[in-house]
Amino acid sequence: QVQLVESGGGLVQPGGSLRLSCAASGIAFSIYAMAWYRQAPGKQRELVAHISSGGSLTYVDYVKGRFTISRDNAKNTVYLQMNSLEPEDTAVYYCSAGRIVTYWGQGTQVTVSS
Repeated sequence: QVQLVESGGGLVQPGGSLRLSCAASGIAFSIYAMAWYRQAPGKQRELVAHISSGGSLTYVDYVKGRFTISRDNAKNTVYLQMNSLEPEDTAVYYCSAGRIVTYWGQGTQVTVSS
């Protein structure tokens, strides 16, 4: 059974930081591309950052320089370090694992507010 479990979300003030984690089980983690998506209320789910099995990184423009995606294959975990958070970053953040099939976690809420 494949499981992706996100953690690390919460309430943070503008300008603050959070580190999201996604622990995977039931897959050969190292050969999967991993990604973080987010979905704000009333909006579609959108890609935030992607890391390939080989470590290549992709970011959407609005998080470049603020967010960093990384993976630890020994721990079957992908991370999203989020700095300089803005109210517009408020959303449910989901991790995904993709190869032939894409798996999704249940999401973790990030709220940026003063």
